[in-house]
Amino acid sequence: MKPRSVRPLQGWTWIVEGFKLFLLAPAMWIVITLCFSLLWIMSLVIPFLGPVIFNLFSLVFLGGILIGCRDLEQGKPLTLSHLFIGFKTNVAALVSVGGVYLAGTIIIIGITLATVGHEAFTLFQTNKSMDTQAALNVVSEMGRSLLVALLLYMPLMMAIWFAPALIIFNQLSVTQALIRSFSACLINPLPFTIYGFALMGLWVLGSIPFLLGLLVVLPLAFCTVYVSYKDVFADELIEVLPPETP
Repeated sequence: MKPRSVRPLQGWTWIVEGFKLFLLAPAMWIVITLCFSLLWIMSLVIPFLGPVIFNLFSLVFLGGILIGCRDLEQGKPLTLSHLFIGFKTNVAALVSVGGVYLAGTIIIIGITLATVGHEAFTLFQTNKSMDTQAALNVVSEMGRSLLVALLLYMPLMMAIWFAPALIIFNQLSVTQALIRSFSACLINPLPFTIYGFALMGLWVLGSIPFLLGLLVVLPLAFCTVYVSYKDVFADELIEVLPPETP
């Protein structure tokens, strides 16, 4: 099974098609988003362990949402139960991918903090009135660390992006899904660049009115994962759909 390279403007098309999926059941998408956000907030009640558990199972929730996207596309209703359908199929594989993402994120944060260097922290702690040159040094140090974080985070996201869909719809193993996802993103840099900037702009706009716009942008982002998967793996989608989950 090989992913296909798509036209650069498909990155914007993913946004448009994702919004069309959202419009098929906007109220339920908002309910699902609120419940997903509530689960995240509840996880913060348990220091450290709560966020770890949530991150491990977040892709299980995403898996159910992807099934919801497929059902909507097939004319079936979207329900709140879709948020939890992922727990009925491929749970171990989805949790494993979540574990890869969590471990990768922790490693990247560690490397980023290391690249900031002891000097930057010392400057903040010892210089109550930091001179201009010292401040510029700190900003430069932090800029380099953020660049390192971005360069490390991109390959991680490339490996994760299509993995849940490939596990659910194509029944691939964790390793196969991660490799296929990375390969698919690697051959589509321009579509993902356009998509990334477009979604970032929508995220900023959605954050302005007291974050209320994120109730649309977040489910839209979920829908675009499904749309982009269907586009890049179009030749494989119809034949490999698993039996419908009850």
